[in-house]
Amino acid sequence: MNLPKGLKSVRFSFADQHGVLRGKTLAASAAEAAMERGVTVTSTLLLKDTSHRTAFPAFTPGGGVGILEMQGAADILMIPDASTFRVLPWAPDTGWFLCDLQFRDGQPVLFSTRDHLRKALHKLEDAGYEFVAGLEVEFHIFRIRDPHLQPADAGQPGNPPEVELLTTGYQLLTEHKYDQLDPVVDLLRSNLEKLELPLRSFEIEFGPSQLELTLAPQSGMAAADAMILLRSAVKQIARRHGYHATFMCRPRLPNVMSSGWHLHQSLRRNGLNAFTSDREDLSETGRQYLAGLLAHARAATALATPTINGYKRYRPYSLAPDRVIWGKENRGAMLRVVGGPRDPDSRIENRIGEPAANPYLYFASQIYCGLDGMERRLLPPRAADTPYEAKADFLPRTLEEALQHLRADKALRDGFGTAFVDYYCKIKEAEIARFNLEVSDWEHREYFDLF
Repeated sequence: MNLPKGLKSVRFSFADQHGVLRGKTLAASAAEAAMERGVTVTSTLLLKDTSHRTAFPAFTPGGGVGILEMQGAADILMIPDASTFRVLPWAPDTGWFLCDLQFRDGQPVLFSTRDHLRKALHKLEDAGYEFVAGLEVEFHIFRIRDPHLQPADAGQPGNPPEVELLTTGYQLLTEHKYDQLDPVVDLLRSNLEKLELPLRSFEIEFGPSQLELTLAPQSGMAAADAMILLRSAVKQIARRHGYHATFMCRPRLPNVMSSGWHLHQSLRRNGLNAFTSDREDLSETGRQYLAGLLAHARAATALATPTINGYKRYRPYSLAPDRVIWGKENRGAMLRVVGGPRDPDSRIENRIGEPAANPYLYFASQIYCGLDGMERRLLPPRAADTPYEAKADFLPRTLEEALQHLRADKALRDGFGTAFVDYYCKIKEAEIARFNLEVSDWEHREYFDLF
């Protein structure tokens, strides 16, 4: 492809293991050559936890992960996907590509999460289906009072900014509260529309300074790419105008509420919704897919809620799930079946995710779980009408517990591969180890005076 005239620079980015964009910016004069041969980045970017610490011994044989091509912090290549090109409306004269990762010999990189979703989609296609996803994402946006940019604020990680609210909250979907946020929403909307994201709605959420943004349904890879671009764009646009947007599940701020990511999903076959039934809420395929999501829910939680913080959201009577159940139009259930007989929009809403999840891994986990239910012709139990009293397995209470379930889950290990599951768990266990060494405010308050 030919780049538009007038560009001064082009960003080449890939979504790392956490779903965070990393990459390089090239002068426009160098970008066209890079489009053909790729852009080099160090392979250690794939070995870092959320503090940007390298969790593997990169300078040992196999780079600490048993891959010779990654030994010694060797380079890998970002290969731009031409279909993802955008001109960034908030960054003057800047183009942007989302990239796939390859080794120099052209082989895909085992730890490329976008490639893992591609493999899951191919497996689904081999069974005759297409994955369709609609996104319903909650997040917070605050005004920055102090960006905390003194040298003492630096670190791994550095100190986050000090913020103040834009609304006091607790008035779900009230118009006057929305109007208080509308100047910021308009800023986001005008920029996101120029990125051609399929925006559907902007809504005032329950908590202070909390918004929900929904996107129209898209096919699997397009929906995952849209989530990656959406998160990064919202944060960049907000920061350039003195605001801090965060997709962290539960910020440690007084009275602030948890944010979730509700994933609406269905399968399409021969252009039609394969979950639609003439007589039931879900077709036989839909019920089997639902049963697969239930059977592997505790293991898939590690990919849908990949941060330590995200497990603070699983509370009873909070519009968030706390156990492995499904319900018909029930917002307290983990899986909410939406639609009915002959409804072309019949779908399953998974309410388990946090907005910080890597969409490629989240989507792939759903596909592998659902396919296992279809292949084994599983059937779901009865719907739970009282979700917080239902007799069912509880969701993991911690990331550590979720990782234990993931390591033991055959369907997900077969889908992602044992090497990837072990790699992913090690990175997350590095975060847990650092967390366990910190002395929290709770501990100080609980014990400092008592003992």
